[in-house]
Amino acid sequence: MDEMQGKVALITGASSGIGRATALKFASKGASVALVARRAEKLAEVVETIEAQGGRAKAIVADVTRPAEIERVVRETVETFGGIDVLVNAAGIIASGTIETTSLEAWDQMMDVNLRGPFYLIQCAMPYLIERKGNVVNVSSVTGLRAFPGILAYCVSKAALDQLTHCVALEVADKGVRVNAVNPGVVVTNLHRAGGMTEEEYAAFLEHSKTTHPLGRVGRPEEVAELIFFLASPKAGWITGVSCPIDGGRSQTCAR
Repeated sequence: MDEMQGKVALITGASSGIGRATALKFASKGASVALVARRAEKLAEVVETIEAQGGRAKAIVADVTRPAEIERVVRETVETFGGIDVLVNAAGIIASGTIETTSLEAWDQMMDVNLRGPFYLIQCAMPYLIERKGNVVNVSSVTGLRAFPGILAYCVSKAALDQLTHCVALEVADKGVRVNAVNPGVVVTNLHRAGGMTEEEYAAFLEHSKTTHPLGRVGRPEEVAELIFFLASPKAGWITGVSCPIDGGRSQTCAR
């Protein structure tokens, strides 16, 4: 239960979905966790859950598209817990749109949240990660590995996040810092509903996804959190620069 005892994890998107599951996983293994999201009430619920189980957590309400707020996130984490051992970039958004329908505003918003935010968080946290020979895990997507129509900006943002992962991994490997990504298929979270799907559309989407994932089901946030935790742990100490699918086989399939 103490695999992460004395370690500090900074996790964005921690109020729900994969980010929340990851925060609970790290806390259960002894890590102190700094939790970042825009929704104060949801963050407070996660902190309450962690503290009720004897863990240490700090909620930091922030928008990862704002550089000054990213700087504050890193500063408050270090001031509270003394450093950063693991950075998990789990905040993300999705929206429908093709090359014909995606506006510049929608494109920029997707890149700001899914790519620019993680880039600047990594940059700001890097001195502390180097100091403690820590690591980064970025939450990408199967869409970073394969092309899918109708979500153009999202696909491009995740492919770019994968390349950011690979490039940074090479740049900081000699400093003892590892950088990896996980690439989930469809996971039951609020992502698609927040991206505009109605409850009926989302239910139909999940049902259809059973046929597009070879294992015949969609994923759970806790399953992705397990992989994130493994990649951040000493057990993955010789792994860096990977984009690791966790998608029920979705990335192996052809269009259907």
